[in-house]
Parts: sequence; structure tokens; C-alpha cells
Amino acid sequence: MNNKAKGVILGVIGEAGYGTNPLFTLPLYSAGMSSNDVLFYRYLFAIILYGFWLSFYKKLSLKISLREACVLLPLGLIFAASSLTLFLSYRYMDAGIASTLLFVYPIMVAVIMTVFFKEKMTLSTVFAIVLTSAGVWLLYNGKGDEKLNTTGIVLIFLSALSYALYMIGIKKLPALQNMNDAKLTFYVMTFGGLLFVGQALAGQGISPIGSPFMLGCLICLAIFPTIVALETITVAIRLIGPTIAAVLGAFEPLTALVIGATVFHEQMTFRIICGILLILIAVTAVLLPSPRSDDSA
Repeated sequence: MNNKAKGVILGVIGEAGYGTNPLFTLPLYSAGMSSNDVLFYRYLFAIILYGFWLSFYKKLSLKISLREACVLLPLGLIFAASSLTLFLSYRYMDAGIASTLLFVYPIMVAVIMTVFFKEKMTLSTVFAIVLTSAGVWLLYNGKGDEKLNTTGIVLIFLSALSYALYMIGIKKLPALQNMNDAKLTFYVMTFGGLLFVGQALAGQGISPIGSPFMLGCLICLAIFPTIVALETITVAIRLIGPTIAAVLGAFEPLTALVIGATVFHEQMTFRIICGILLILIAVTAVLLPSPRSDDSA
């Protein structure tokens, strides 16, 4: 298997992992937890579980240099800021609209990579961006008369930009080029978690975990859409570049939608099926061989 195919597969796994967020988050909301509570415990458990796994099972040294820490700290905060602004946007607009608007980030990645890093955009990549954008739009079946809130739009824009910058940073920051993928993932989570710790200390504190079921949901939230998703996406970005990895982000809402239909009995319409087909065609397009590599920049 070549690096491109491996990167695409890992990218799909990672984005599908992010798409499991509703499966574990919605029951916690129903049990009375706030978004601040969920984000705090999500990062806390992810850091503890991943740290123990790397230190005692993988026997990986987590030592980093001051230069690496100075790069990883802002990168982790940027990643966490993307999650925080997305959650905040839900207060101002429907989550479906927010998730659809968030998918502007592949375009941001493509523009930044082209303008600042002189990445050559192949026809297959442009085609994939157009198809996945159309596919994500079709996945959302909202009310036609629903108005967009300016504050919500600004928050979504900041979330998309933060995630785009994070993806580009993984590939382009010189201090991270030789760092182990797992160690990089761990410190992104650790430094990103500082944002939610600070938020908890500055706010009204954190609610206790009320039941074993809630604890189970939080642990699953830490493992699948956090540890597994973040590490696989990190490797994918390094193998195929941030632009193609961003295109694969369409699998996040697609996975969430499939979970919604199978677990929460949400409706599966012809429009949604068309959206899924467009996304699958787009992923096929990025796998096609090209005379110029758009993932080497």
C-alpha cells in the first residue's frame, strides 16, 4: 500500500472517529452536563489514558525540548479553540447549519497552502473539494426559512480557520517534522486541554459525573473522537498533506448522520443519500493517480 492510499484510509478513520461525537455527547447533554463539562472531561480522560498507554505500554519517552514546547503550546490551543468556538456557535444557530458552514475549512486550507506555500492544486483535488462541499450541503436538511445569526457565523468562521491552521501547522512547522506522531498527538491534547481547565477555573466549576453510564460515555468520547481520531488525522496529514486530509473531513458529518439514522432513528432521505454518494465519489477522485502530486507540498 502506498503512502497516499494509507493516508486516505487513516484520514477516513480519523474523520469517522470525529463523527462519533454525537453518539457519546448527546446522552451526556440529556443527563444534564453542559458543553464545558463535556469538553473538560473529554480532554482530561484523553490525556490520562493516552499518557499511560504511551508511557507504560509503548514505552515512549514524552520528553520534549523547550523549542518543541513553544510550538506545541500554541498549536494545541489553536486545536482546542476550534472545538470551543464550534460548541459556542450551537448557542446561536442550529447544529446542522453550523456543521455545514464549518466545512468551509477545506477551502481555507487549499487557499492558504496555494498562496503561502505555493502548493500546486491538481484538478482531482479541486474536483474533490467541490464534490465534498456539495455533499455536506445535501446532508443537511434544514428549514428553508431559518435565519443565520451573525455571531454564530463569526464563531464558525473562527472554528474553521483554527482547524485549517492546525492542519497546516502539523505539516509545515519545522520544529515538528521529526517528532513522533504519538508524542505530537499527546501534547496537542495536553496543551489544548489547558484551555478547558482555565475555562473551568474561571467559570462556575465542573459538574460531577453522576453515573457509571455517564463515565462510560466520557471514556468513549476520550478514546474514539479524541485519541483515535487525532492520532490518525495527524499521520494522514503527514502522509497526504493538509489539503487532501481536509477534503476527507466530509466523513465526519457523514458518520454523525449514519449514527443519527441507526441509533437515534433520524430520517434518511433521498437528498442525504445523494450527498453520501457525492462524498464517496470525491474520495475516489483523490485516490486517482495524478501527474502532479498535491500532497507533497
